[in-house]
Amino acid sequence: MRKTKRLLSVILVLVFFGSILVGCSNTKKTDESVNEPANTENQDDEVQPDDEATTDSAEENTGSLEDIIPDETVTLTVFSQLANYSGEQLGWFAKIMLDKFNVKLNIVNAPEGVFATRMESGNLGDIILFGSDTDEYHQAIDAGMLLDWNEDNILAEYGPYINEHMQNALQKNASLSPDGKTVYGFGYDVGSSPTEHGMFFYHPDIRWDLYAQLGYPKVSTLEDYIPILEEMVKANPKSDSGAQTYAMSLFKDWDGDMVMYVKSLGALYGYDEFGFTLYDVNTQTAQPILDDNSMYIRSLKFYNALYQKGLLDPDSMTQTYDDACNAYQDGAAFFNIFTFLGRDLYNTANHTSDGKGMYALTADDMKVLTYGLNIYGGNRVWAIGANTEYPELCMAIINYMSTPEGVMVNEYGPKGVTWDYNENGKAYLTDLGVACKSDITTQMTGDYSGAFEDGQVKWNNSTWSRDSINPEGNGETYNYLFWESYNSLPTTVAEQAWKDKTGFLSADNYLKDTGRFSISLGSGFAMDTRDDELNTQWAQVAECVKSNSWKLVYAKDDAEFDRILATFIEEAKGYGYDTCVEWCLQQAEKRKAKEDELLALQ
Repeated sequence: MRKTKRLLSVILVLVFFGSILVGCSNTKKTDESVNEPANTENQDDEVQPDDEATTDSAEENTGSLEDIIPDETVTLTVFSQLANYSGEQLGWFAKIMLDKFNVKLNIVNAPEGVFATRMESGNLGDIILFGSDTDEYHQAIDAGMLLDWNEDNILAEYGPYINEHMQNALQKNASLSPDGKTVYGFGYDVGSSPTEHGMFFYHPDIRWDLYAQLGYPKVSTLEDYIPILEEMVKANPKSDSGAQTYAMSLFKDWDGDMVMYVKSLGALYGYDEFGFTLYDVNTQTAQPILDDNSMYIRSLKFYNALYQKGLLDPDSMTQTYDDACNAYQDGAAFFNIFTFLGRDLYNTANHTSDGKGMYALTADDMKVLTYGLNIYGGNRVWAIGANTEYPELCMAIINYMSTPEGVMVNEYGPKGVTWDYNENGKAYLTDLGVACKSDITTQMTGDYSGAFEDGQVKWNNSTWSRDSINPEGNGETYNYLFWESYNSLPTTVAEQAWKDKTGFLSADNYLKDTGRFSISLGSGFAMDTRDDELNTQWAQVAECVKSNSWKLVYAKDDAEFDRILATFIEEAKGYGYDTCVEWCLQQAEKRKAKEDELLALQ
């Protein structure tokens, strides 16, 4: 299609110069005809800006989708570093893509070695989703593997909604390019406003029904959870299946530079992971993780205290993510710091109807981290392969996923089947949509077959943040948990008990209205690329941090904890910890400067 388009451009140029030869009196008329916008009469109604003014502006520059949708079904390869699935996209989303664009999607995920192999082949794919906008993303740019979105005016013509509404994200992407101006894509979770923040996914969830049985003991600080959890385990030693219960059940699958659960505990106090430091979003300063009395060491002591009391699942270091999820689903663990790893797993219809559930309980001194909407987009990049045969089609698909309908489809399924808008212009979930949210194995109806989960979008990325304002939703966001329609639905016995005691309708209201939250500003900051020497040190320090952190979690007593910690610090410094931390502190200054720039705009 790109070849056809370039041929058309050549023809137009020839027409232009031919007209000049006819005579100067026709020059102006010829210029106007050459620059006349592409015909948009048959443009897909679903790919439209969200208001009349921007629609008119976009239509002046957009190409017709009818011209690029293939006569015969084609298969596009989507190389996604974010996907947990490999194979053909199935189910309801496959049908939507087929109906709208006459395409099938072949999802290729990225286990170790796949990126290098595809780079060597000279073709990453048609649509490419990067897990980060750092090393491998830049390797792809340097190798000429990514499409320049302004080439042949593809963005303006076939990405009109993106072009109209995501300029900040596009400018950020350009700034990451070697020349500082070429656009190769945009980052995920784009925010509609920097003054808003996303939904909380960090907060301490506890088995509220068991907490109530203890008489709602006061929690002033982090360590106050320990005796409460100890009493819960004593009173309820067995899970639904008869397994031993614990305060927490962890896993190591998501460990990166640090142990995930250890660094994440700092989020309850406003600390964000930042290399080998934790960045305090309230003071805009970075705290090295091995400093005396650092938040990271405090977190290690917390988990070790649970272990010493027999309250930590002893399989935490060796079990998988799925194992830990099963433990929470089974009611074998009573406390977690992530909504999706505790509350969302345990709070099934069967549990909550019996008055059982995990709900938020913050300590008095907590400032739980949440992320401000990032108008520049996050670090997971939407891009298009430089060697695709269908650049316009790829752009049109990404553009559709960026429209209000595309965002809603990505989140909730087919419009008119699982969701729609009511007479007041506000979104609601249909009965089927509510059922699918409660149980993703729910079977689809009408023109769609299979279970809802079969059709969930397998490339695993988003365009707009679900907490952004939906321009077609009468002032509401894309997040169904805050829709008027959803909050008017009948609640469960367990949730009502939590609401009655706290006086709040949701955990987000609870955290915001009590002032126990911190916002990590969506400034668009990205860490600089590390050089090879630093990368070598970094990898060694990371392994040292992770292995010794787990040793500390499993220390048999305080004396052993202190011995391991002393050895840990000595080993880390030997690998280059101080050099890595110094680099992190320099990056923290840059992050603060970007945040200050954003604050100055408010």
